[in-house]
Amino acid sequence: MPASEKRLALNEALFRETNERVEDRVRLFVGGEEQFGVICECAGLDCRERITITKDEYELVRSDPAQFVMKPGHTIVDVDEIVARNERFEIVRKRGVAAEVAEFLGEDAPEDAAPSV
Repeated sequence: MPASEKRLALNEALFRETNERVEDRVRLFVGGEEQFGVICECAGLDCRERITITKDEYELVRSDPAQFVMKPGHTIVDVDEIVARNERFEIVRKRGVAAEVAEFLGEDAPEDAAPSV
């Protein structure tokens, strides 16, 4: 397995986890607000771009553990398939090893277990 694909998937999963915690906080503090901000979930560790997203859009992204929300142009053609886009963001689904890692990390797996990729 290419280490670079695994690293990319791990980076993106880190941003997804951060956004899920943000979403939990948003629910506590803004309740009925329609939109909130999340961090771009691309593989770039130095990317701090923000995305405005609705709760319904965010739930659509989270309906598949291999999906991530990114700013347009932040996708990696070899591992990302764009499944939806608008002027604010793209929803991408990982392919190959990156998808396997993302799906594993999206499950409630024991922390000491390793993906079989």
